[in-house]
Amino acid sequence: MIRTLAVFVSALACAGAHAAVLNESNLATADAQKLAAAAVAACRAQGYSVSASVVDRAGLLKAFLRDDNAGPHTIEASRAKAYTSASAKAPTLAMMENAQKNPGAANLTDIPGYLLLGGGVPVKAGDKVIGAIGVAGAPGGHLDAQCADKALADHAALLR
Repeated sequence: MIRTLAVFVSALACAGAHAAVLNESNLATADAQKLAAAAVAACRAQGYSVSASVVDRAGLLKAFLRDDNAGPHTIEASRAKAYTSASAKAPTLAMMENAQKNPGAANLTDIPGYLLLGGGVPVKAGDKVIGAIGVAGAPGGHLDAQCADKALADHAALLR
């Protein structure tokens, strides 16, 4: 009995020593709206009507904008690309290319909510992913990704 109690107290002490409050950076709604608008504007400048979704670090929608004439399928596609990018902390174009080349990564498409098409780009503050942009509707995922990248480049000061 004493030995069991000693093990319990020791385990409890170790658990308490490792507990800590996490401090995490998050993407503000106003900044998410600016990024969505910038991504849509970047694609519009190229002649593409798209939708743009911006999600927070947990993949939850913070901002959304659908350009005039963007197809209805672009709504969910942009959100899924943003979710995938935030969840994996990686650009979806790179994930898609990796899955095509690596049979072991092909099962990423089986993860509920994942969409392995170009156009999802992580939003970072320093080296920490605090969200992601998903763009859908340009004639190719690489073009969607370019619009997301331009939005991030144009608003880099927001993410310092």
